[in-house]
Amino acid sequence: MVFVFLALFLLSSNLGRRQSWNPVEQIIVELTAPIQQFIHQTVRITEGIWLKYFGLSNVRDENLGLKREMEALRMENARFREMLATQKRLQKLLQFKETIHWPVLAVQVIGRDPSGWFESVIIDKGSNAGLKMNMPVVNARGVVGRLVSVSPNYAKVLLIIDQNSAVDSIIQRTREKGILKGFSSKFCKLDYVLRNSHVTPGDMIITSGLGRVFPKGLPVGKVVEAKNVPGAFFKEIRVRPMVDFTRLEELLIILKEDPLSP
Repeated sequence: MVFVFLALFLLSSNLGRRQSWNPVEQIIVELTAPIQQFIHQTVRITEGIWLKYFGLSNVRDENLGLKREMEALRMENARFREMLATQKRLQKLLQFKETIHWPVLAVQVIGRDPSGWFESVIIDKGSNAGLKMNMPVVNARGVVGRLVSVSPNYAKVLLIIDQNSAVDSIIQRTREKGILKGFSSKFCKLDYVLRNSHVTPGDMIITSGLGRVFPKGLPVGKVVEAKNVPGAFFKEIRVRPMVDFTRLEELLIILKEDPLSP
């Protein structure tokens, strides 16, 4: 460094007195210029690396902040979408409520039957809210089932797709009567309809009101297949319920006294 300083001093002291370097000065320049170039490039590279490091660190922190903000906005958007979907379901439920001439109570499905033996769901209201055995359960699309177990704060709803369920029904178009029974997780069957009855796919099945549980005229399902079985006295009718039992969330309990009590 001393050598470089002396060389630069000698060169600058002669600056302005001669137009060109003498041989000694040329030798000094040739020797010191590469060193100066090396120092300059080293400083420049070091400075670039240092600034880029801190720049990348800031960019990384900024990216992390933006990702956290994006996740928060995404969760908030999901909550808003769920609130909108819930509002739409409740609107349909309230519109359906206007067609029922009985007081009703809105409840929330909180789980399925833990035993797995029955097609049933657990709701978040019980006897403390006025619920009693065999009260009918509906939603905006139609009949869901009836209450079969009630505790102070919870109750169990037996769905119409359960094989232990039976709903006294009629075919809306022909007024033929039958008993709707559970058959599978997606279908029911309508029993005791005479084989000479005129039943076609698409016919609407509604409650008859004769079973003392469900009010008359509630939609139950639509016929998807109706056929005569050789040697059988009644038709074999398969019905798709109006309710999607895989998506039960909000329900209405029709608050009427236990119709099956003595």
